[in-house]
Amino acid sequence: MERLRIGVLAYRMDFYTNLRVIVNQLPEADYIPVKDIFSYRRALALKMNRVIGKPLFQTFDLNNQFEDFDLNRVDLLHFSNGISYGKTPWVSHFETILPRFTELLNQAKNAHWQNFEPGRLTLKGLDALRGSACKQIIAWSENAADFQRKFLSEISSEFSTPILEKLRVLHPAQDVLVDSVTPKEYDQQHPIRFVFVGAGFFRKGGRELFRTFQKLAGEEGLPIRLVVVSSLRIEPYAAQETEEDVAWARQIIAGKPQWLEYYQELTNSEVLEILKTADVGLLPTWADTYGLSVLEAQASGCPVITTDVRALPEINNNRVGWLIRVPKDELGEAIYTTTEDRQNLSQQIQAGLENTIRSIIADPSVIAIKGQAALERIRVEHSPEDYAERLRQIYRAALA
Repeated sequence: MERLRIGVLAYRMDFYTNLRVIVNQLPEADYIPVKDIFSYRRALALKMNRVIGKPLFQTFDLNNQFEDFDLNRVDLLHFSNGISYGKTPWVSHFETILPRFTELLNQAKNAHWQNFEPGRLTLKGLDALRGSACKQIIAWSENAADFQRKFLSEISSEFSTPILEKLRVLHPAQDVLVDSVTPKEYDQQHPIRFVFVGAGFFRKGGRELFRTFQKLAGEEGLPIRLVVVSSLRIEPYAAQETEEDVAWARQIIAGKPQWLEYYQELTNSEVLEILKTADVGLLPTWADTYGLSVLEAQASGCPVITTDVRALPEINNNRVGWLIRVPKDELGEAIYTTTEDRQNLSQQIQAGLENTIRSIIADPSVIAIKGQAALERIRVEHSPEDYAERLRQIYRAALA
């Protein structure tokens, strides 16, 4: 039997999300790096931006389009958030919506597509999605599928009907990383270790974490320790942090408080080793489409404290972890449009963290109970074998 040749965008071949949902997921497939005209245009734009010294040429929309004039000799193209204009059969995983273009995402934040008039680029993308070469679009979560359905309900049925027929949901796979969870005893010499992982520190709730641990550990002396793995990257949305915020965080880190263990960057394997020895994971995020770090923590027998935005309630709940309720819109996006919105969201996240951590300290036996439940959830709902079989069926249907 001939091996499947799956084309994957070359410059994204080793992107973490691609490695999690596409590359090397099937043993009978070869994953072929492919290039196209948009890859070259993107590379040129990035080079020009470096020469100029500022991002004059935007690359976001270039990232999510593909046209190789069918020159790459592969059986099937598999994209992450992308679409193809060619005739080679293709499927695409997506986290929020397809086509993933700037005008569409901006509209999603503002009005959820009521009275939306698709522009030329969006119409071109929709035409590709309804075309015969597009075989299936694969939502990471039910939440992403809901985003797609909501958008399609606002546009012409000539586009929406054929695209809806191709929509599937497939949560990522996750290997179990420990066999079981062993209860521990905690005290000042053996504090409860909470772990946060994420480059986007402020978007993922880092400011609220530092404030909470300053109060509970620094001022009140409670037996807790925070492990942070983050480059403190500034991102232009959600928390809208500035260089002053980064300076504030770095000042705390430089003070080397006893409650903090900080790493600017670690490999994924090093992060997993930390999770295996940790007690509680953290993702008190303002905005995340999914939360792969939650799966990794749960697979390590480490229950997680998260907010309830986007897909997080699908992978976390109060049986296997803790959910912080925050103000959201109808599609599960936290509300952070105005300064007042952001202040309110930050306050609710911090209050939720403080209340949850106090409850854990009051009854630390819950850590092992929820950790074991989280581990079993991963075994049942994120089996790599089940994921591979569903992906295999998607490919077979695409190539039939």
